[in-house]
Amino acid sequence: MFAGWAAVSAEEFLPVSEVREGMHGYAKTVVHGTQVETFDVDVLGVMKQKGATGGDLILVKVSGDLIDKTEGIAQGMSGSPVYINGKLLGAIAYGFPQSGGRIGMVTPISDMLELWLTDNKKSAYIPRPSSDLIPIDTPLMASGYSAGGMEYLSDKMQDFHMIPFSAVSVDQDTVARPLEAGGAVAASLVTGDLKSGAIGTVTYVDGNQMLAFGHPFMSRGNTGYFMHNSYIFTVIPSKNIPFKLGSVGAEIGTVNQDRGAGIGGISGTSPDFVALHAFVKDKDTGVEKDLNVRMIQNESLLPTLSATSVYNAISTAMDRRGQGTVKFTYTLHPKDMKQKPFTRTNMYWSSTDIAERSVDEIYQIVKLLEQNRFESYALRNISMDMEVTQERNTAKILDASASPVVVSPGDTIYVRARLQPWRGEVFYKDLSFDVPEDQPLGNMVLEVRGGGVVPLPYLLQQQKYNLTEEILSRLRSYKNFDDLHGKLMKEDQNNQVVVEIIDPDVSMVSKEEDGKVKAEIQNKPAGKDPVDLKKKEGGTGLDTDKESPKSRVDTDYVIYGDGQFTFKVMNPSDRDT
Repeated sequence: MFAGWAAVSAEEFLPVSEVREGMHGYAKTVVHGTQVETFDVDVLGVMKQKGATGGDLILVKVSGDLIDKTEGIAQGMSGSPVYINGKLLGAIAYGFPQSGGRIGMVTPISDMLELWLTDNKKSAYIPRPSSDLIPIDTPLMASGYSAGGMEYLSDKMQDFHMIPFSAVSVDQDTVARPLEAGGAVAASLVTGDLKSGAIGTVTYVDGNQMLAFGHPFMSRGNTGYFMHNSYIFTVIPSKNIPFKLGSVGAEIGTVNQDRGAGIGGISGTSPDFVALHAFVKDKDTGVEKDLNVRMIQNESLLPTLSATSVYNAISTAMDRRGQGTVKFTYTLHPKDMKQKPFTRTNMYWSSTDIAERSVDEIYQIVKLLEQNRFESYALRNISMDMEVTQERNTAKILDASASPVVVSPGDTIYVRARLQPWRGEVFYKDLSFDVPEDQPLGNMVLEVRGGGVVPLPYLLQQQKYNLTEEILSRLRSYKNFDDLHGKLMKEDQNNQVVVEIIDPDVSMVSKEEDGKVKAEIQNKPAGKDPVDLKKKEGGTGLDTDKESPKSRVDTDYVIYGDGQFTFKVMNPSDRDT
């Protein structure tokens, strides 16, 4: 799988202390294909303590035919090695767009070599370079994505200050090539049927180790990106700063360091990864899509990488946009065999973009489990089976009947719900509900609802105390990881009819469009002590720990609507009388 590395003789380095204004040298990079070319470099001076790690940077002016052709320093040239008097000075790392791309700064090779001395088992603070050097946004080369998939990827990667660009593959991408100083290299987040990675230039190679970029990629410190060859197609002009357009080619190793002075990698190794397999069937056209990718093992990035990969699978299979109903089952397998897998089935309807709606849940679940505060839940693989149709498979609860209406703790209540599908024939669903043994005497309210209908108590409290969704999420507490895992797996499904006990005078709200909830009461004053919502003291409060007794039954539709019954709970002797 991996290329061998050409033996590199010990190279001489030029220390910053010996750098003088007026020194002339050259730099190496690739602007087309894999051919390394050179351009002229002249030293303007040394800028003290301007580097990301507090070190010095060398201010340089670049020139020559290659620079004229690229209209200045381009993103992707980062890492281009600079030589003066035959000695390696460092890597072109930063540029000033206002200079016409002719002025840049060099990260000293001495700072970059520190990456090889970093303890890979320890984390460290990774400073960002000064914002007046180069734009923070990093061009991300992506291949295998549909047009819709690229739009979705672009939207989601904004959180990480990256701009994806479509790139195609070439025949050379199937062959692993040894890296060389001045050659192109890619640090990739996803590989397989989809590829996405940042393109840069190799600064120095020694045995099976390499240094590149001269500045951070994502400032992740100890990391595990896929390391790939890259074929450069061209340099794209830009009003801000031009950039190289290249492929993410053959996998050749691991990028294990991403720090202020650049990235470092090791050939012949493979990083820790999470495999994802998504199978999608479009029931309308019969088209089936299999997607297999490997994603880097990173708690912060994995939710986004998973969602964008699955989105691409379903959008490619559908080959359209708009309304639809999706049903899916997914399983998350942890690396630690002692930990429990997570499996869940659900169903969604959307009138606008069913592809986007279909990945909301996998994003949220992966985020909740990967970033939980209790224990590590590193994943080994994710599998997802999906069926999608343009038809609106929704149904509304018209009404329901229940008996008996006078009960005692431990009794069984029988419920029959009458439902009508969208433009379909009425059907019925029967459920039984056991009154809890500790149910207080008096009135008991049962709610019959669709599984995607959200209890209004959260909305009432949100309006009463003017709480944000962020505060509400913090109020929902879990005892430990098993409690979190279990509650998430037992969450109601949108295609279920649910019967559960609720507080009196409380209803449910559902926006039929997508099962989302919207508060209608506005301009409510903030409460004095929202934290007290965690305590339920005899009134209608937000009890986040107690699970409400409930009964559920599956259907073939996304269920909307709700209804309530009031039961009288008595002692058995009074009930019989």
